Amino acid sequence: MTLTSIIIPTYNGLSYLADCIASIRAYTTPPYEIVVVDNGSTDGTTDFCRRESLRFVSLPDNRGFPAACNTGLRLASGDRLLLLNNDVIVSHRWLDNMADCLDHARDVGIVGPYTNYASGKQRMIAPYETIGQYHEMAIHLNAPNPYQWLQVDRLVGFCFLFKRELYERIGELDERFSPGHYEDDDYCYRARLAGYRLMIAGDTVVHHHGSASFFKQDEGRLAALIDRNHRLFVEKWGVDPLAFV
Repeated sequence: MTLTSIIIPTYNGLSYLADCIASIRAYTTPPYEIVVVDNGSTDGTTDFCRRESLRFVSLPDNRGFPAACNTGLRLASGDRLLLLNNDVIVSHRWLDNMADCLDHARDVGIVGPYTNYASGKQRMIAPYETIGQYHEMAIHLNAPNPYQWLQVDRLVGFCFLFKRELYERIGELDERFSPGHYEDDDYCYRARLAGYRLMIAGDTVVHHHGSASFFKQDEGRLAALIDRNHRLFVEKWGVDPLAFV
């Protein structure tokens, strides 16, 4: 069976990471491996990874989301590659449904789920208030239904499943967008230029706490980072990524 490599970058988010790992272990059926990339955390993340017998790499400092993802991708052995934020909680059939969507056609390159917290078309009004309610409702929300799959021009990188074939063709995330924002837009645009389609697996809903690492930054600095990376995208491609949201 096809192996999926789940790559989780993390930075001082141990409580989120622990919950994320627990949900993966509880609700993932297809064969998978987890690769945690720690961006120089000081909160006991590496000790946790050792205790939990997780495969991990510990970077000496915080090199940002794109660099951490690229480090994990180089270590991954799966034919499917999944970039997962450490503050995501998954539930029933999450990977089964996303993998079915990814594998249903050769030209599908990247798949993402619906969630309570994201920009663009992947955001849904969450019909639950607690994580317990989310898991209960996911039994129905994540019932397999290919008629709910939707082709889009952009996916957000919080839960980003793609084929190794795509990775080998278009390469790694562009680290000029470090520490983060618009690297996922850039990857989606490159995938589309290479002839791949992007899909929302509409029969998959994951819970996303939302920008756990970036909320630790000063609001002014965060706004400046988003503005800078938006300009970098426009300078690189000559198009406005907001046109694809």
